[in-house]
Amino acid sequence: MPLSKKLNAAVNQQVGNEFGASLQYVCIANHFAEEGLPECCAFFTQQGSEEHTHAMRFVKYVLDSGGHVEIPALPAPRHAFKSVVDAIELSLSWEKEVTGQINRLMELAVKENDFLTQNFLNWFLTEQVEEIATMDTLLKVAQRAGANVLLLEDFVARQGAKLRGGGAGEAAAE
Repeated sequence: MPLSKKLNAAVNQQVGNEFGASLQYVCIANHFAEEGLPECCAFFTQQGSEEHTHAMRFVKYVLDSGGHVEIPALPAPRHAFKSVVDAIELSLSWEKEVTGQINRLMELAVKENDFLTQNFLNWFLTEQVEEIATMDTLLKVAQRAGANVLLLEDFVARQGAKLRGGGAGEAAAE
C-alpha cells in the first residue's frame, strides 16, 4: 500500500531532519576535536553516523512503500560552542526535538490508519528513549566535571562501548 501524499511529504521532511542531525553531530564532534578531546569526538562522530543511517532507513521505507523521496533543503548546523556543556545541551535539545518530530509522524500515521508506517516508526520511538537518556547522562557528567573536561573525556572513554554501542536495535537493523 503506497504512502499517502501527506505522509510521504512528512517522512521526506524527517529524512531532512535526520540528515540535519547528522551534520549537527559532525560539527559537535569537530568542536571536541578542536578541544583535544578525542573520545568525545569519536562519540559524536558515531552519533552523526547513526543519524545518517536513520535518514537512510526513512529513505528506504519511502521507496519500499512506493513513495517518492524528496529531501528538503537543510539549515546550516551550529558550529561554535561556548563549552562542552553547551554542545551537549544542544545535543539533548536536538534529541528531544527529534522525538517530537517522530511523535508527530506517528500521530499522522494513526490518523491515516497506516499500520505499516506505525510499525516502522515504533523502532524510532524506542531509539529516541535511549538517545535522550544517553545525552542526559552526558550532560550531567559534563556539568559535574565543570572546568575539568578531562573528567568527561575519561567518562566517555570508560563508557565507550555502552555509549557508542548503537541504539535500540541499531545493530540488528544493519
